[in-house]
Amino acid sequence: MLSKSDLFVLFDALLETHALEYEFQPIADIGRASVLGYEALMRGPLGSALRSPDDLLRVAKSAGRMADLEREACLGAISAFGRVGVPGKLFLNLSGSMIEHFARDNGRQMLDRAQQAGLSPGRLVLELTEHERVEDVEGLQAAMKTLAALGVTLALDDFGDGRSSLRLWVQLKPQIVKLDKYFVRGLQGDSRKIEVIRSVLRLAEVLATPLVAEGIEDAAELAVLRDLGCHYAQGYCIGRPTAAPDVTLPDAVVNVLTSGKISVLPALARPQRIGHSVDRLKVSAPAVEPQLASSELFRIFGANPDLHAVAVVDGTVPLGLVNRRDFIEKYIQPFHRELYSKRPVVQFMNASPICAERSSPLDSLINVLTGDDQRYLRDGIIVTEDGRYAGIATGESLVRAVTELRIEAARHANPLTLLPGNIPLTEHIGRLLHASVSFAACYFDLNNFKPFNDLYGYWRGDEMIKLAAKIVAHHCNPTQDFVGHVGGDDFVVLFQSENWADRCERIVEQFNCEARSLFDPRELQQGGFHSEDRRGFPSFFPLTTIAAGEVSVSPGQFRHPEEVASAAAAAKKIAKLAPSGVHRACLAKVIALREATA
Repeated sequence: MLSKSDLFVLFDALLETHALEYEFQPIADIGRASVLGYEALMRGPLGSALRSPDDLLRVAKSAGRMADLEREACLGAISAFGRVGVPGKLFLNLSGSMIEHFARDNGRQMLDRAQQAGLSPGRLVLELTEHERVEDVEGLQAAMKTLAALGVTLALDDFGDGRSSLRLWVQLKPQIVKLDKYFVRGLQGDSRKIEVIRSVLRLAEVLATPLVAEGIEDAAELAVLRDLGCHYAQGYCIGRPTAAPDVTLPDAVVNVLTSGKISVLPALARPQRIGHSVDRLKVSAPAVEPQLASSELFRIFGANPDLHAVAVVDGTVPLGLVNRRDFIEKYIQPFHRELYSKRPVVQFMNASPICAERSSPLDSLINVLTGDDQRYLRDGIIVTEDGRYAGIATGESLVRAVTELRIEAARHANPLTLLPGNIPLTEHIGRLLHASVSFAACYFDLNNFKPFNDLYGYWRGDEMIKLAAKIVAHHCNPTQDFVGHVGGDDFVVLFQSENWADRCERIVEQFNCEARSLFDPRELQQGGFHSEDRRGFPSFFPLTTIAAGEVSVSPGQFRHPEEVASAAAAAKKIAKLAPSGVHRACLAKVIALREATA
């Protein structure tokens, strides 16, 4: 291992002999499925102790020669790129201070080197790569104005990593912004990253700045970025750095960029929205001191007929809750008024009420609904703010609000199977229709599920639904086929897999076989079961099976997601009556269904 002084000597020799080497990583134009340009990456000589760029930067910083390394790397990369002779733009990593350095002679040093290499200024893109905060923004703006007048482009690198800030984006007005690779890695399975990229793309549209997504490592990430509308892409999936880069993209990359298939995006977990906190339940109500006479509390209830309870407070600190009905029933009994009218209200209060901060999410009160002591639902809840009394809430309002939340949540994701619900399904159909791609909408429904659920109970009914969800999802391609659970025992799959019809048949076959395990031997032996029909009359039902209504959708065949859903539901109704349990709607019927719903 070389000593520090030996590394300094080696470093000086590399710069003096212009011995740095360069590799170039392609950047893809997603819309055109072509190469936009290449990012230059410096290397030390092969076999050298300073081969890696990290070692070069570390030694340069230690020796106080960062500026010398940057200048040599920039000019050397221009010369090397000219020798390679490929078309497209050249992306060069520079600090703000080095950009200002090259602007001091009106870009002469940089442009002379470009001219010698056969490159026009319009092919140079300076990536502002800051490892320290940009202090002199105005100086950098002036430098870029000088270079931009010559045709040189500015790019903001690593946006989102904490150093490349939104403020720099707005102030410097770069022509290109490169998104930090953190937001790209694994985004096909991370709904939060997808929403971040959507937001950045909306910002890029407002600021008229195309976006380069960095760090793309596999085709799934690239496909999602394509569908989100990202402009450019860079990463090992596009191409690795090499001294002699190709002028075209690999066939596998072109196939992804030109594919007519739409990526299946993960569902976004629903956030706790404003208005879904305990404060939503709060009503203003008078509070009383613990020594207040019971006769005075009786008067308060009489003057406030809608008041279901009154909080007892010591100053602003809640002590208990007096339920209206319980208090009045005791107070009006014979002789109780005479006995208790002058006694303090603490004798009638529940000394251990439920207290909830107004900013707390409603879900924090679920235990009130599911607990054994239903007194809390009857008495209500004390609402506080920073521990101080703020109002009360009724158990009825809590039940109503939580029910509304559960219904809304189920529209986004089914609570039993966790599969996407109606809203994500509609959104995905809309994406498919907007992209004018072919797909199949298949509606799966269980036959005789309600009487099965009535006979065996909800637990086994839930097991039946979870079995259906598992089998449907198992036979789908998660990157191409969208599986939705639209309520109860109904599932909808939006297939882009070419063999979708075979997949549907396998789903029906496997479910009809495995569902038999959820029946008792007696029902299996007799081939069905006794239960009540929808009118409440005893009836005999065949064993539960699954039906699949299939609609093949061609570009331009439907205008709205609701039309697709209606056509699939109609096909499902026919499938439930078919011996095979599968019905594929023909084109004429699909058109008729579309016209009927127009």
